[in-house]
Amino acid sequence: MTLEKIVAITGKPGLYEIVSQTKGGLLVQSLIDKKRIPVSAMQNVSVLNDIAIYTYEDEMPLRIIFKNMAEKLSNEEALSHKESNDKLKSFFSEVLPNYDEERVYASNIKKVVQWYNVLATNKFDFSSIKEDSNDEEE
Repeated sequence: MTLEKIVAITGKPGLYEIVSQTKGGLLVQSLIDKKRIPVSAMQNVSVLNDIAIYTYEDEMPLRIIFKNMAEKLSNEEALSHKESNDKLKSFFSEVLPNYDEERVYASNIKKVVQWYNVLATNKFDFSSIKEDSNDEEE
């Protein structure tokens, strides 16, 4: 399982792994309940490897944030995404101290923490995350 194959689907909770491509979209499997569902090309799908979080300098790729969280937490689950906004912001500032507090909302932090926990529950190998996604040019 790699972040290039893990997606979030707008309007659907949790994360999904791409199983295969179909004529009209994708076939994905939920990381939570392992159910497979088709996703049409009309639905908004975001690949986790392509998502970034605003910092005051630039944007930080989500994969690097996940890697930092895993190192800090020894690959264990983080606090619940249902914690108070203050606790979530405090935790997130430990993982990404220079995140842009005006453009990164508590709802964004909740989503990142929730996604990290889904991956940690599924024993995702955070050490396999590459710092630079351009390593895989073919």
